[in-house]
Amino acid sequence: MFASLTEVMDALEGNRIVPYFQPIVEIKTGQLVGFEVLARWLHPELGAILPENFIQLAEENGLIGALAEQVFRGAFQAAPKFPEPLTFSLNISPIQLTSDSLARDICALAQETGFPLNRLVVEITESALMKDLARVQASARALKEAGCTLALDDFGTGYSSLRHLQALPFDQLKIDRSFVSEMTRKRESRKIVAAIVGLGQSLGLTTVAEGVETAEQAQMLLWLGCELGQGWRYGRPGPAEGLAEILRKGHLGAVSGLSTPGDDWASSSLEALPTLRLAQLQAIYDGAPVGLCFLDRKMRYLNLNKRLADMNGATVEEHLGRSVQEMLPAMYPAIEPYLLRAFSGEAIAGVEVTHRSHHPEMRDLRTLVSYQPAWDEADEVIGVSVSVLDITEARVPLDHLERDAGQESARSETNPEEPWVMDAEGNDLQVSSRWVRTTPLGKDKTRNLKWLEALHTDDLEQVIAIMREAMLTGKPIDIEYRVVGVNGDWRWMRSTGAPRFGASGEITRWYGSVEDIQDRRAAEEALLAGAGRPAEISSAETEGALNAGAPRSAQVPREFAK
Repeated sequence: MFASLTEVMDALEGNRIVPYFQPIVEIKTGQLVGFEVLARWLHPELGAILPENFIQLAEENGLIGALAEQVFRGAFQAAPKFPEPLTFSLNISPIQLTSDSLARDICALAQETGFPLNRLVVEITESALMKDLARVQASARALKEAGCTLALDDFGTGYSSLRHLQALPFDQLKIDRSFVSEMTRKRESRKIVAAIVGLGQSLGLTTVAEGVETAEQAQMLLWLGCELGQGWRYGRPGPAEGLAEILRKGHLGAVSGLSTPGDDWASSSLEALPTLRLAQLQAIYDGAPVGLCFLDRKMRYLNLNKRLADMNGATVEEHLGRSVQEMLPAMYPAIEPYLLRAFSGEAIAGVEVTHRSHHPEMRDLRTLVSYQPAWDEADEVIGVSVSVLDITEARVPLDHLERDAGQESARSETNPEEPWVMDAEGNDLQVSSRWVRTTPLGKDKTRNLKWLEALHTDDLEQVIAIMREAMLTGKPIDIEYRVVGVNGDWRWMRSTGAPRFGASGEITRWYGSVEDIQDRRAAEEALLAGAGRPAEISSAETEGALNAGAPRSAQVPREFAK
């Protein structure tokens, strides 16, 4: 439509320039957070006429102040229909922003209509900043001091955006609809949206996506970390009289679940802000055997996997954008010192934390928590990666092991048998200090399967066969073999042991002892030799030959149970 100046003046005279309201929602939940106020000309014949058909004409003829005052007044007067804390976002003309009276006029109108300015978001387009930056700065700062929130509208479509972000005290970044509408089809648009969201995160600004129309766009925006959205998915602009149903619902177009995106989505997210890469690897998160999350500088969850969400007793969506203190109020005092240390740049590992459950059907969890700071290119900590390992089940046998090990250690001082403990695969977990002194391997080489390196090569195959059968069947162990002593001589040992079974019948540990039987074997061989039977083992006179024919160490399999 081509409007004439006379028609626009008549519309203003007849109060036919009115506010329309478009919902703005929290993308992850669909929770209504406010409305953008848009001007509409209610033409008697053509109906609601869009602002591009009359705004420029009003600006060119000095009518923009009167037009804005009419729209703002209508919006402020409608405010009682919209409960707190819903906000109103108003787009300010570039011409108005250079006016010395802008902040004063808005404050006076708000006071006259009883509208609280802390619920007002003033949107400033990038093109407005090119007019007269000094005057725009003065108006913006006056509005900010009055309690208004400032948003940079249509970000990415103008010039010198980064300089203007630094020059004015913005609270929000609005992503232009041209990028949002193409982001599911064009990789370049995805990368631009990801970059804007990443920039907003690093500067502590809320990002708002315009023109959200589909569930796929909303899902992608949520994955990239965008917080708020507006568009036809949530509702078209409408008069105040027709929004009662929206207010009744309260939630519009929530994202149902947080699926893992395709490669292009993920790569755009990673390229948005390299220092936040860990926070964006949701696919890896979901497959990890531990709980994982990434916290921003305000200790809010930017990303986490379902495992951690389940540990905390809430959904992934309920965590996103919320602080640790909000999600874990009871635990927060205990973990806050570690978080503060991590945000100061300290990496912390292995903190044991008990998650106290207040739900009758949920148990307490014992966890090991690690905190890893993430740094940006300027060596500033921009967030913390947290990993949480559930050790509730593992801790029970470990407690038993520590108790039994303490008892065995105490008995070993008076018992000629040297106790040992092995896991279900035959790896040596603990051995008496006397065993360490018996062989030249040292304590570090007695753990896992390295104790086999002390065995005589002629005995190794038999020992491995017997141990493998025991691991598979649970039969008790009773075996004799030769080990190399600290002086290089060979001594006969006897090892016996029995398994401990878990609740499901699986082997959890092996407990046993090893005894030096060299004197007994020598006596047996002497008796056999006296009876005229050939000896199976030479006495001290032949040990040199044995030493010469057997290496000190041998290759052994990695585990018996294979």
